[in-house]
Amino acid sequence: MVVAIDIGNTSISFGVLQRERVIRTFSTEVQVPKRILRAQCGKILQKIGKRFPNIECVVICSVVPGVLAVCRRAVSDRLRVRAIVIGQDIKVPMRNNYRNPKQVGQDRLVCAYAAKCLYGQPAIVVDFGTATTFDVVSPRGSYEGGIIVSGIRLSAEALFQKTALLPRISLMKGPRALIGKNTQESILSGIFHGYGAMSCGLIERISRRIKGSPKVIVTGGYTRLMKQYISKKTTIIDKHLVFKGIALILSQSRRNSTLKF
Repeated sequence: MVVAIDIGNTSISFGVLQRERVIRTFSTEVQVPKRILRAQCGKILQKIGKRFPNIECVVICSVVPGVLAVCRRAVSDRLRVRAIVIGQDIKVPMRNNYRNPKQVGQDRLVCAYAAKCLYGQPAIVVDFGTATTFDVVSPRGSYEGGIIVSGIRLSAEALFQKTALLPRISLMKGPRALIGKNTQESILSGIFHGYGAMSCGLIERISRRIKGSPKVIVTGGYTRLMKQYISKKTTIIDKHLVFKGIALILSQSRRNSTLKF
């Protein structure tokens, strides 16, 4: 049994996996004081350790170096195992055709690799997270690059912070109708229908540039809310794509190495 940890700019997600099957997930916010973050991570890991005593290793995918250090320490303290970090201890076994490969976030590579292994190639991975990203897997199975857009939550916060009269809104549910009848409904419609239309348009444009018919995989924290606004019938919804990718990379690394993690 493996614990996969995905450290993003907004939250840390913990997944308990049996091979590539996600059994249980936990999460906590990142943007809190470090001492609170340390306590929250420790509490979640302690709960995981008690509920799943046969944890063999922990693998971390991180795009926030400062938070990575806190999380590694919590893993050591609570689970008494050494955390393996993707990009440092093990690599994503996928050709990276970015002009500067080091600029690609490990989470984007992990999801691209998972899409390739689980759903085939070519593929387009749409991740509704802190940023909304579109990542492309070529017909040959390489990572080709992608598109980065401000995320749903960032857009909503920007409207609140940069305007005098627009309110802060909850993103727990989508709009009731396309044409809003009050300010809150109008903002929700703009965000959800707007991001949906943008996503469909970009998927179509990217697809025209790829040989073959790419699979479209949608993932990320806002997957549940956004999936109804992505009209493509062949779209695959996989909220836990990053966890599955972490498990796949660990498994591949074990097969190709004599190291025991």
